[in-house]
Formats: sequence, C-alpha cells, structure tokens
Amino acid sequence: MTVPGESTEERWVDDHAGPVVRPYAVTGGRARPVTGTFDLISLVTATRSEVSPEVGLGPEHLAIVALCQRIQSVAEVAAHLDLPVGTIRVLLGDLMARDLVQVREPRTTAGLPDDSIFEAVINGLRAL
Repeated sequence: MTVPGESTEERWVDDHAGPVVRPYAVTGGRARPVTGTFDLISLVTATRSEVSPEVGLGPEHLAIVALCQRIQSVAEVAAHLDLPVGTIRVLLGDLMARDLVQVREPRTTAGLPDDSIFEAVINGLRAL
C-alpha cells in the first residue's frame, strides 16, 4: 500500500537510519555460514586485492573484501559495515568458500594454566 505523494523509494528510507535493508535479505535468508565458525576475535584477511562482482556476491561481500585488505577482526568488520555479527558470519562463510578471505581463529587456551591455579593464588593472597 502506498501513501499518496510518496514514492516507493521513500517508503524504504528511515530519516535517522538511512536505507532499510533487513539482515535476512543480505544473507538470502540464511542464518548459518556455509563453512567455518567465526569467533568475534577471529582475524580476517582478504586473499585478493580486488574482486569483480560475481554471481552470488553482493555489495556487502565486496565491502568485506575491500575492508579486509588490512587484517580485521570479525567484530571490527561488523562495526565498520554496521551489520549484525550473525550476518557478517554468513557473508564470511560465502567468501571463505570462494577463497576470497582467510580467517585465523584465536589460539586455544590449551597451554594456559587451569582455574585451580588462579584460585590457589587468590586464596593465598587472601590468607596474607
């Protein structure tokens, strides 16, 4: 339903937020990436300096590749593009499947002491 005197384009623009595009439209309705799991602090790097628009790549995909010419965390990518992290994860999965980005997961805590050591230190400090 259109309001008299209002164009179709005007209906999809919010004065404060700008153009309104729902995240599910950006991801094609997908909620999970096709490949990979991405922590907020995973580091993303583009594997190519430029990418030509291909079938299945939207402007958000191209923006991620351009942004990730320098290493960025998943959280930084989401913040720069002003998109939810879940949406960024789906887009990164698409780009990883096409070998357009590399994602380095954070190191595991395998070599770190367990919590019992920290608790013993805290208890020892309290006993002083």
